[in-house]
Amino acid sequence: MSSGSDIRDNIQARCRHASRLPDYRTPFGARPTESNVDLFFDAPESASNVTLCYTYGLYKFSYHEEPMHRLASSNRYHVELRLPHESSILFYWFRFNDNGSTLFYGAGWDTRDGEGCIYDCPPRVGADEDKYPYAFQITVYNKDFRTPDCMKGSMIYQIFPDRFARDRNFSFTRMTTASPRTERIYHEDWGEDVDIYGKPETGYLACDFYGGSLRGITEKLGYIKSLGIDIIYLNPIFEARSSHRYDTADYLSVDPILGGNAAFDELAAKAKELGIKIILDGVFSHTGADSKYFNKFDRYEGTGAYKSFAEGCESRYRSWYNIFRDDKGEICYDCWWGFPDLPNVNEDDLSYRRFIFGKDGVVDTWTSRGADGIRLDVSDELPDSFIRQMRSTIKDKTDGQGMLVGEVWEDASNKCSYGSYRDFMLGNTHDSVMGYTFRHVLLDFLCGYISAEIADTRLEGFRERYPAEAYYCIMNLVSSHDVPRIMTMLGGAPDTDDREVQKKTSVSEQDYARCASLSRMAYAFQTAYVGASCVYYGDEILMQGYKDPFNRRTYPWNDITGAQRENLTFVRDISRLRRENTCLRTGFYRTLYAQGDVIILERYLNEGRDYFGKEGKGAQKIVFALNRSAGSAGVRLGESISGITADVTAPFEDAVTGCLIEASGEEVKFNLEPYGVSFVKYISKI
Repeated sequence: MSSGSDIRDNIQARCRHASRLPDYRTPFGARPTESNVDLFFDAPESASNVTLCYTYGLYKFSYHEEPMHRLASSNRYHVELRLPHESSILFYWFRFNDNGSTLFYGAGWDTRDGEGCIYDCPPRVGADEDKYPYAFQITVYNKDFRTPDCMKGSMIYQIFPDRFARDRNFSFTRMTTASPRTERIYHEDWGEDVDIYGKPETGYLACDFYGGSLRGITEKLGYIKSLGIDIIYLNPIFEARSSHRYDTADYLSVDPILGGNAAFDELAAKAKELGIKIILDGVFSHTGADSKYFNKFDRYEGTGAYKSFAEGCESRYRSWYNIFRDDKGEICYDCWWGFPDLPNVNEDDLSYRRFIFGKDGVVDTWTSRGADGIRLDVSDELPDSFIRQMRSTIKDKTDGQGMLVGEVWEDASNKCSYGSYRDFMLGNTHDSVMGYTFRHVLLDFLCGYISAEIADTRLEGFRERYPAEAYYCIMNLVSSHDVPRIMTMLGGAPDTDDREVQKKTSVSEQDYARCASLSRMAYAFQTAYVGASCVYYGDEILMQGYKDPFNRRTYPWNDITGAQRENLTFVRDISRLRRENTCLRTGFYRTLYAQGDVIILERYLNEGRDYFGKEGKGAQKIVFALNRSAGSAGVRLGESISGITADVTAPFEDAVTGCLIEASGEEVKFNLEPYGVSFVKYISKI
């Protein structure tokens, strides 16, 4: 007698829908509004009433059912779905009756081709619900969505301005007098470690400064260009009390310690000469309490919001903030994550929006001065309407070429916050987002927590859910100012918030070579994979550092080791490969092999043109292979790359750790050494 689980397993074996396979869903991935999608479902022969169930919307969802048509002489069912007129998220699943039971077939978890599985109840998709059982997703984006070509497949360099480079005319006296404040600590020695104590009377405030400047960055543009960089992303440069400057004091003025507005003008002009774009960090969910707008400490001329409330006098900034008195009569105000130094701004206030988006406002000022885009700090804490207005304003000011990137740590295609799905990947707000999801998957793989199969499955899931216009611009990173550096992560950093422990955390001598190899592997994968590859300053020389502030140490210009120089050479060689071959920037993508420790993928042009139909240069196809293990690996690829009769070369054979390649007819064998990576170029036309 069969058990209920046996019956269920039998039904599961006879059902199939795989959202990433053209036999079950076509076309692939996110789709534009008012387009058609064909859905196919294999049901058991005994199934009846096979129905497609779907719900779509954003802030409000509507639910629908549509009977599926059974194809002749088969157990396959089909429906053609016309997608909504408005951009939205569409979730779907299948329902059918079998042996007296009503069953549901929804999405699986970590399934290779997006296969689903049987559930006893329908999927849950509400913004505030636990999303289990899972539904299949189609991201329905604005059919007019276009992102700047300059960002697609670009190479980005992120700089924390105070810690990158002093200019040749640096003066310690000038630094200490540029914007003097009693709580600040000034480092005369560039190589001194970051402060974690603050002054005795204040405690730690992230107010230590080294004197890195915009002119210092300008003087290093040749170095930055040698890394193959197309775009520089600058952490905040506007005047502020702290060295991280996420507590904006004046949106219209570059911090005097960084050189003021004139220094930005020089940087923008020189970068433009070299073909380098600049993205500025914009913090619009809050300001500093010590700012000309809030002016809690009365350091700025004019009346700020705090004094306006306390004394009942007028201030143009009063309506920007929510200030009130508690039960004891004490002045209180909404602040970011409870930090009193960061009062929240009401982004729906029209006078605030005029200041940000109006003539001579923030966006107008900095795009006029040469900024090419803005990265939005904490996008999920800004109203969608504010981000939509930011996007349209940037596009208007830059003839459509300005870039808008959001700080989103999770899957931006179905991100929920404040009780609603967010309009992040629908073609109305961001061009793209920071690739923290990419970082999470790649580090999990390199650290051995997940297999190549799982890593590939998760990345393919993001590629399926993101519009290609956005996915080719996603800022794929492995380190940033908000997370530990990759070398530190690969070295097995302890999970601690103790800054004394963090300060002493570094890769051991016996692990250094392994971590360096894995770090190079991460950079190579960034270069080969879809998206914009973002390097955090110093990662190219294997800088180490745990959480903030240790991930914000100074770049050691005069103290670079031999191992660091070797890694720098590797980075330059690999970046040149991406610059010279369009297929690695904007080409088509396919995974050829993902098992155990090995991932092999291909980027290619189609009849000489990239994914967006533009003519490409360089190799028509490049196959990238990666072996994360400490042992060698041999993989044969034959049928999957058949039809190519081409010159097979192994560029950078000496620079890339150990890969021998054997070619015979249409078959290629990769003999990957421990921690080996290789780029194989196919020169002939596909």
